[in-house]
Amino acid sequence: MSNVKFSRLVARGIICAEELENVRKKSELLGQPLENLLIETGVPKHEILFCLSTYYNCPYIEFDEDVLISQGIMSSIDAKRLKKALWLPLSVQKTEAEVIAYDPWEKTTIEDIKKTLGVEKIDFKVALPLDLVRIIENNQDLNHGFPPSAGRTPLAKVRTYLAGQRTELSLQRTALSRGRTGLAFLRTGIAFITAAITLFRIFGTGYLIIPCLLLLAVGIASVSDGLLWYLTSRKKASQNVRPPLGEAPPGFSVLKVSVTDPHPVFSRTEPVEGAEEVRNNWSSLSPVQRRRFLANDRTDMAEERTALAILRTNMAKARTGLAFARTGIAFAGLGIGLFWKFPSGPWTVFDITLIVLGALMAIEGLYWYLPGRSAGIEGLKRITRAEKLKNIWEMVFPPSYGPRRKDHGNPPVKSSHAPGIWGTTGLALERTMLAERRNIMARLRTVMARSRTAMAFIRTGLSISVVGTLLLVLLGTTSPLWDLLDCILIATGVLLITNGILWYIPAEKIRQQFPYCFGDFEISLPDYGKPSGLWRKAVFSHDDIE
Repeated sequence: MSNVKFSRLVARGIICAEELENVRKKSELLGQPLENLLIETGVPKHEILFCLSTYYNCPYIEFDEDVLISQGIMSSIDAKRLKKALWLPLSVQKTEAEVIAYDPWEKTTIEDIKKTLGVEKIDFKVALPLDLVRIIENNQDLNHGFPPSAGRTPLAKVRTYLAGQRTELSLQRTALSRGRTGLAFLRTGIAFITAAITLFRIFGTGYLIIPCLLLLAVGIASVSDGLLWYLTSRKKASQNVRPPLGEAPPGFSVLKVSVTDPHPVFSRTEPVEGAEEVRNNWSSLSPVQRRRFLANDRTDMAEERTALAILRTNMAKARTGLAFARTGIAFAGLGIGLFWKFPSGPWTVFDITLIVLGALMAIEGLYWYLPGRSAGIEGLKRITRAEKLKNIWEMVFPPSYGPRRKDHGNPPVKSSHAPGIWGTTGLALERTMLAERRNIMARLRTVMARSRTAMAFIRTGLSISVVGTLLLVLLGTTSPLWDLLDCILIATGVLLITNGILWYIPAEKIRQQFPYCFGDFEISLPDYGKPSGLWRKAVFSHDDIE
C-alpha cells in the first residue's frame, strides 16, 4: 500500500522505488511513521502531503497555531488518547463531524471516531503524525513535546498555590513578630516583679509597700499579657508549610501541583527533551510559544520566592528563639544573683523559680534556633547560586558585549517594527520581568533577614557573656561548679558573637550590591502601547514628605 500511496514521488523522480522500499522496511523495523522517515531522507514535506491528499481523496492540513478547536470539544475528550490514536475533531454538529486523521481509511479509526463523537458522517482531512500531535498540543496550550502540566492554566494553578503558601508564611512571620513583642512584655513584667520583691526583701513592710504592690501588679499584668501573646504566636508559627521542591534540576522541567489532602503537594516532570535548544532560539519562536515559556519561567520564579520565604520564616523563628533565650538567660542570671546575695528564706523559692524558668526558656529558645541557623546557611548558598544564573533579560535581549549569535536579530523595540509587540506577548514579557525583579527583591529580603538574624546572634551572645561575667565578678569564685557555669556562659556568648559577625559581614556585602536600598520611591505609570522604557514615572522623595 505504501508503494501505491507514494507512487507520485517515484513518478516525479523525487525518490526511486528501491529507496522507497528501504525506507518502508526501516519504518516497520523502528515502528515509526513512514512519512517521518521520508522527510528525514530529504523528501519535501509538501510532496508527501500531496501524495496523502491524492491517495485519501481529501484535503490535507498542516500545523498552524490558528487551527483551533473549541474548548467544549477539547474538554470532552482525552487529548493523550488522541495523540496515540492520531485523530482530532475540528468540529462536531449533530450527526456529522469534521476530523483530522493520519489514516482516514483505517477501520478502527473510523469506529473509534463514531463511537467517541456519536456521529454517523465524517468529513476527513489528512495530516502528518507530527503535525497532528502538534495541533493537539497547541490546543492544550502546550509547546511541542511538553507535558499537559506545562499549559498556562495548570501553571497559573501552581502559582496560585505558591502564592497561598507565601501568604501563610507572611502570617507566620507577623505572628512571630507579635510573639517577640510579647516576650518584651514578659521581660518587662518580670523586671517589675523582681524589683518589687527585691525592694520588699530589703525594706520589709515599710512605707515602700504601696510602690512595691503597684510594681508587682504592673509586672503580673505585663507577664500575663506577654505570655498570652507569645503562646498564641507560637501555636501559629508551629504550623509548618510544606516547602516546594527548591531549585529546578538541570534541563527544562515543569513544576506541577496535586491536592490530595488539605496541603498541596508539588512535584516536577522529567526534563523535556530538546526544550532548551528550542528556548535558546528565542527569535524563531512564535508569540504564543514565547508566552508559554514565559509562563513556565514565572512559575519557577514563584517557586524560588516561596522557598526564600520559607527560609526567612525559619530565620524569624530563630530570632524569636534567641529573644526567648536572652530572656531566659537574664532570668536565670537574676535568680542566681538573688540566691547568692540574700540569705535563705521563704523568698528563696522565688529565686529558684527564676533560675528554673530561665533554663526552660533557654531550652525553648534552642528549639527555635536550630532550624533558623540551617535556613541562614541555605539562604546564602541559594542566593549565591541564583546570581550566577542567566536571567530573563539576557535570554530575550542578549548583551551587546561578547559573542553574539547570528540567528538572534535585533529585538523589535519600536511599535513600527512589529505592531502589537507590546500587546499580549509584550505584557507577558513585562510580567516576567517584574516577577524576576520581585525575585531579586526576595533575595535582598533574605539577605537582610540573615543580617538581622546575625545581629540577634550578637545580642544574644552579648547578653549571655555579660551575665556570665557579672556572676563571675560580683559573686567571685565561690565554688568550682559555679565558676565552670560562668565560664561556659562567657564562652557560649563569645561563640555566638563570633558566629553573628561571620553571618553579618557577607550579608552586608551582598546587600550593598543590590540597587533597591535607596530613599526615594518611584511608581511607573504603565502605557502598554509603548515600550516600558518610555513609561512615565512618579517619583516620591523622602525630602518631599514633611
